[in-house]
Amino acid sequence: MDKYMSDVFRLDKRGLAWYVRFRSQSHSCRHGFVMKNSSMGSCKPTHKGIQHKASMTWKNNVLALLERSLKPVPQELNELDWKCELSTNSKKLAHHICAFANNRGGGVFAFGINDKDASFTDISKETIEEICQKLAQIAGNSLSISIGLEHDVQEYEGHTILFVYVPEQATKPVHMKGQLMEAFCRSAGHTTRMTENQIRAMMAQTQGLEFEKKPAMEHLTVDLVLKKLDYKALFEHLGETVPSTGVHTVQRLANYGLCRAESNGQWAITNMGAILFANSLPDFPNLYARRVIIRRYSGTNNLQMSFVQKESTRGYALEFEEMVKFIMMNLPAQEEIAVQRKQNSAYPEIAIRELLANALVHQDFNITGMQITVEIYTNRVVITNPGAPLNEITRLIDMPPQSRNEKLAQMLFLLRLCERRGSGIDRAMDAIEAMYLPAPRFEREDSYTRITLYPAKETGKMTKDERIKACYYHACLQHEKGEETNNQTVRTRFNLNTKQTSMASRIIGDTVEAGYIKPTEQTRPSKKFASYIPHYA
Repeated sequence: MDKYMSDVFRLDKRGLAWYVRFRSQSHSCRHGFVMKNSSMGSCKPTHKGIQHKASMTWKNNVLALLERSLKPVPQELNELDWKCELSTNSKKLAHHICAFANNRGGGVFAFGINDKDASFTDISKETIEEICQKLAQIAGNSLSISIGLEHDVQEYEGHTILFVYVPEQATKPVHMKGQLMEAFCRSAGHTTRMTENQIRAMMAQTQGLEFEKKPAMEHLTVDLVLKKLDYKALFEHLGETVPSTGVHTVQRLANYGLCRAESNGQWAITNMGAILFANSLPDFPNLYARRVIIRRYSGTNNLQMSFVQKESTRGYALEFEEMVKFIMMNLPAQEEIAVQRKQNSAYPEIAIRELLANALVHQDFNITGMQITVEIYTNRVVITNPGAPLNEITRLIDMPPQSRNEKLAQMLFLLRLCERRGSGIDRAMDAIEAMYLPAPRFEREDSYTRITLYPAKETGKMTKDERIKACYYHACLQHEKGEETNNQTVRTRFNLNTKQTSMASRIIGDTVEAGYIKPTEQTRPSKKFASYIPHYA
């Protein structure tokens, strides 16, 4: 790889690009390229702190990021976009750079990979120079701020890949020059135009105004705050006594971020205070649309209009237990099948509880016209919440949790309404395994996340894909416990007896072939005693 040059691109006072070449003696270039803001008369990055930190880390991690996007199922990520060649559409390239600049942690272009089928394409030194120069010009001239880019040429499985890194910017949203409402973001591995609400929310976050801190109702007296919020429920959940005076009570609410003092001596109830403890959500018009809707249909689709419906009308903390109870009461009865624990329902309550809490915590409050819904059909349960997941849907068990609403997540944890953050999906999947249910289906779209649960099904009646996914998630759970997957654990997962080792071996073989699991280094020649770990381990 030392035949490739690493170029440092700059702009002179006339805005023309020029570069200085450095020859690398290692397999990756030691120098990136930076674009300066020509009006500042300096070649330093616009946001030095972000870019300096990124320079030390992104090159070391980019091959692992590429591997994650290509295996087991090829898919572009929010942090990585494949490119087989340089597009002639400069405006579209500017949209991609803008989206990466607004993305948490920034993002990387990977040139040399066909974005249609994830196949590799040849990339020459001349093409590398052309791509770097073109992107540098766009990043410096087409957006609301001049963005410094970095690049590196590395080898992956014998193929030359050009990586171009766009750092996250400190001041967001980045948008097209002179067009505030022309801002872009990454969602489900695609670049999408941000809505007005998303733009305003990102501006508020940049200024330190998270959703939870924003006022839901302002200019209130102490008595009105205590009338609008069920403060007694808060202290009951926390196991604390209610303060003796109204003023002290409101001050305690403020300590938890549920309200805040105004300069005129009055009080404002925050969004977090209202969404969790409102006695009546309709009193807060901007939040009433965030109610939870639960429907039970009489058939397998929503075309049959015979259904039972419940809508939450109070804060989540006040109605969470009622919602879980309502769902459990309306689930179909458990089929006759041997299970490790007796269950009156076809689905484990732990899974329903954790997945509902997950939907509450991770919803995107900037998406309008969509509520959290729990739809109960005779053959499945579907939980939908607004907002694409921040982690990949195949890595929800092992990856550290990310939350759009960190304070809301922490508050639900303090209220003991959900388990410690990051363990909810694990607990749900563990409970699903204990009842031998098929693996849930996780769907990620631009504006929503959907999880579908299925009732028990004999292994022989499962589809090949259902068996592969169940085996993969089993391996993920085993790995999180510090244990490996083998024929015996797979038999236990699928409720197979000792005479069905060949079926367990076929399931394992199919899952290995699909790229979801891999043999451990200590694996023995005999498949019966072989052990496996998830593909990412």
